[in-house]
Amino acid sequence: MGVVMFYHLTASGMEETARALLTRSLQAGWRVMLRGTDAAGLERLDQILWQGPAESFLPHGLAGGPHDAQQPILLGTGAIANGAKALMAVEGAEVSLDEARGLERVFILFNGHDDVAVAAARVQWKTLTGAGLAAQYWSEENGSWEKKAG
Repeated sequence: MGVVMFYHLTASGMEETARALLTRSLQAGWRVMLRGTDAAGLERLDQILWQGPAESFLPHGLAGGPHDAQQPILLGTGAIANGAKALMAVEGAEVSLDEARGLERVFILFNGHDDVAVAAARVQWKTLTGAGLAAQYWSEENGSWEKKAG
């Protein structure tokens, strides 16, 4: 059982934060499932990841292709289909207690300027920590990330 890490986005965008966390996850040797709630949003993220610098390319694919199981990073709205050891939830995507227990890392990125997103993250925090999972809460302060809890 790993750690659930909440990222309260107030200055950095989701794409920028996701890129940094995805890079670290691959460096740790983990496959990652990036789960969103909107196919169009995931397609946009797919395009952004393809446009990054060649030296920091993140190998990935959109779920629903013939090679989902081999993708180091799989972008989708459903279940983990690539043997991932890390799950990144964006756009308010759900993370079940059972799947979180079996992962090395869960990243929950939420928009700190959206009251609905903040409220949903609070519910996720209470649910996951209430079940005994280790969690950390990270917030952007003065242009850098600071651990506020955990």
